Amino acid sequence: MSALVDILSGQLVLENAESKINGRLTVIRDLTWGTYIKGGGLPQSGGLAEKIWNISLRELSKKKVEVKSVLVLGLGGGGLVKDVRSHWPKSKITGVDIDPVIVELGKKYLNLNSYKVNVLIKDAEDFVKESIKKGDEYDLICVDTYLGDEFPEKFENETFLKNIRKLLDDDGHVIFNRLYGSTDRKNANKMGDKLESIFTEVDRVYPVANVMFVCKK
Repeated sequence: MSALVDILSGQLVLENAESKINGRLTVIRDLTWGTYIKGGGLPQSGGLAEKIWNISLRELSKKKVEVKSVLVLGLGGGGLVKDVRSHWPKSKITGVDIDPVIVELGKKYLNLNSYKVNVLIKDAEDFVKESIKKGDEYDLICVDTYLGDEFPEKFENETFLKNIRKLLDDDGHVIFNRLYGSTDRKNANKMGDKLESIFTEVDRVYPVANVMFVCKK
């Protein structure tokens, strides 16, 4: 009966998976949003989450920003890289995520393998430190390191933010995704203030209930 109710409501649950990192993850096929992965009560990859990122990436694309190399911290199921490919089809993309379960769901349901991403299962903070030591640089970094509806504090501290800046080439940009509902707004604005003290330019884009900080080195 529950499956019938889902179908009538325009939603069908394709799979439930348990993750040690994200808890329960649910893959949903929706008549409005297509297929997406939900965790912590929120879309994590695909669907609305993908639309939110596309709005922000489109702002950079309008400015004719050249993007040859992209780093995605918080790859999830990879819905974001679909948008990156649509704007910069020849870019080299590296995707980092600590949760192998959501990455595998992305490969199975969101066509992650088709976007030619170098996928690494690793903590984003550790990856950034290692990349600095190697002298790596990127034209664009996308930071979406939520675990459900929680944004770990280590990804908003000044040291991490300054390390992100070190990974950008001279004309590079980084986009941070933050929830911007009534309970999230205060912390998001605090992070915005930090970003303005570190980066030369910080633009705010407000898709749905999020704020996207688009920062230039």
